[in-house]
Amino acid sequence: MTTLLITHDAFVHHTVPEGHPERPDRIRAVQMALAEARFAPLQREIATLADLALARLVHEETYIKWFEAQQPTTGFKGIDGDTFVSPGTMEAVRRAIGGVERAVDAVFGGEARNAFLATRPPGHHAEHDKAMGFCFVNTAAVGARIAQQKHGAERVAIIDWDVHHGNGTQDIFWSDKSVLYASTHEMPLYPGTGSPTETGEHGTIVNAVLRSNDGSEMFREAFTRAILPRVDMHAPDLIVISAGFDAHHRDPLASLRLEAADFAWATEQLMSIAEKRCNGRIVSVLEGGYDLIGLAESASAHVEALMGT
Repeated sequence: MTTLLITHDAFVHHTVPEGHPERPDRIRAVQMALAEARFAPLQREIATLADLALARLVHEETYIKWFEAQQPTTGFKGIDGDTFVSPGTMEAVRRAIGGVERAVDAVFGGEARNAFLATRPPGHHAEHDKAMGFCFVNTAAVGARIAQQKHGAERVAIIDWDVHHGNGTQDIFWSDKSVLYASTHEMPLYPGTGSPTETGEHGTIVNAVLRSNDGSEMFREAFTRAILPRVDMHAPDLIVISAGFDAHHRDPLASLRLEAADFAWATEQLMSIAEKRCNGRIVSVLEGGYDLIGLAESASAHVEALMGT
């Protein structure tokens, strides 16, 4: 089985004001990097256009209706100081959740060993009833629920190595013992959540904090000590990765000092657990990463690891 890559040109059409870090060039950089010859073995598909109703698996009905009402016909509409809607946003969001549904179906159906979604906007800051931090619909959370409701997965683990804490994913699964949410992130940093004392109602929230200027050694130590044993103990039927690459040392929005090789290493560690626990099933969803060179290098290293090369 191969690694499935899902993307679409519609992700370029979610536009943002000039100078915004979560810009269309991000997806272009990833797509260009994954077009190199070494990625020829990838199984490639375009993200399908899902009904927004799929987002109701993790978001409130009132929030979904509110989000639908925000779509402008021209220009931009600011949700907050960081988060903007454009005429192309709805299609991008619907194709992101269509892509994650297809990825989950593929890994459970034996069509692919694992999958990577090169999508935007990111999703891990989107709470059950709130858009924030560039995010509108929590794609990784939707994927976890699809695995449970469509494929009978009893337990899912979501691992988030974006430099910013995934407050949205934590919010959605705070009281759900069937979903483990485990995050490494820099603190103090936006959005201000993610203390190790935040463990959820059933102890299935794991927050491993990194500090400014921490590099590869501290990241790998935290991942080995706090994240990997809990993922293994959870015995997931699917591993979902919130694959943000803004902990890379080039990134302008944070101050960790990771290298692309660190993301490859973390991927390999999770693949080892996936082989043991869930027949290798991993679905990885692009989150942050705002320096184009660092993003392209890191996404390439991550996908190469998924491919087993």
